[in-house]
Amino acid sequence: MQILLRAHKNPFKVAGPYRTLSGDLMGGNAGNLLFSQAAYRLLSTSDARIDTHKLIGLDPGHINESYDQVVVPLANAFRPSFTNELRAMTDLFSRLTIPVVVIGVGAQGPVSGKIAPSALDEVVKDFTASVLDHSASMGVRGEVTAAYLKRLGFGPSMVDVTGCCSMFMDGPHLEVVPKTQELTRDSRVSFNVSPYVSQMAQVALDHAERYPNLVYTAQDRFTLALMLTGTYDARAPHPAGSPTSMEHPLFKQNRVRFCLDPAMWIAHLEHFDFSFGTRIHGNIAALLSRVPAVVLAHDSRTLELAEYHAIPYRVLSKSEGVDAAQLYTGADWAPMLAGHAERWDRMTAFLVQNGLRHVYMDGESPEPFDRRLAATRFPRPIQVGGTWLTRRETSALRLAAKAKAVLSIGKSGGTISSSP
Repeated sequence: MQILLRAHKNPFKVAGPYRTLSGDLMGGNAGNLLFSQAAYRLLSTSDARIDTHKLIGLDPGHINESYDQVVVPLANAFRPSFTNELRAMTDLFSRLTIPVVVIGVGAQGPVSGKIAPSALDEVVKDFTASVLDHSASMGVRGEVTAAYLKRLGFGPSMVDVTGCCSMFMDGPHLEVVPKTQELTRDSRVSFNVSPYVSQMAQVALDHAERYPNLVYTAQDRFTLALMLTGTYDARAPHPAGSPTSMEHPLFKQNRVRFCLDPAMWIAHLEHFDFSFGTRIHGNIAALLSRVPAVVLAHDSRTLELAEYHAIPYRVLSKSEGVDAAQLYTGADWAPMLAGHAERWDRMTAFLVQNGLRHVYMDGESPEPFDRRLAATRFPRPIQVGGTWLTRRETSALRLAAKAKAVLSIGKSGGTISSSP
């Protein structure tokens, strides 16, 4: 089975922070690497050869001749800022003669889940129709996206709610092991934040002061650029008080880390007692490391995944304060763990229905993938003050930022990365 998997980076590719940023190897957010690696691992059967590519700029004829299937794990792709990519993939899929399977795509809307009609609807309709021309059904993140697609004319027989691949990184296995009955001032807390969410600015300042062992585990490209160059892109929204400046307490006290690869991300989070914040994949990474996590939901893309996978969450309010200790005490991870097997069965049924084998089938094993990943030496989590860049690389990044190149999504799809 020759599979072409949409991914910003092959899971075994080693790249430092400069190459990650300048080459757009995480698609703007490290969370993208988490679900693409999970898909890669699940599909790494003994008869599979998996290549990765962003799918932009590839020759359809080459894909038809070289591959048996195209697999496209996605996140909140149904949003205005992703319109060009949706159109490009729609055009590509319309020229393919092989199966195309989309897993975990989601709509982005307000936390109410009510997505108003817009010009995006026609783009999504064209994309979905092109996918369904090549597959039995399309996998979506949750019920909000399923309802949105139903409004556009794609009913339950065409859409399967599969959740996110990242929650199935370890297949049917999921375990959370609390290390403490309650959080104290000295507890080790990993904090994740969407810098553009205004409510999180005060949360960041409060928790930086109240929890001295709290670490901000960042994952967006703007913060990575800040850590490398000392400059946060002025075009990116960032309310006062958010951790977007070297003057923020979390930066001044060297309490910010950035993990460039899922393996190091999960290993980094193993050392904490608790994770919380607005980043859905930041908290899923914690759960994969068996650490309790709570999502602060601020839009439909985070809320529908938390609800589907029964990840403890709290809807972020402008009028109510947030305290990590209260979130920890009030959370219950039992429903998430109890329902994981059923959700796993839905995911694997979707894969099989669409002609995909996985490593948990009889006669298969994830061990070859795991051994190869364990043997790969990835960069450790980066921090401010690390000797990561040469003077030439720093100058290049700053020049690129001025030219508005580095911090925009790349135009090309990159090169195909192959498994051996």
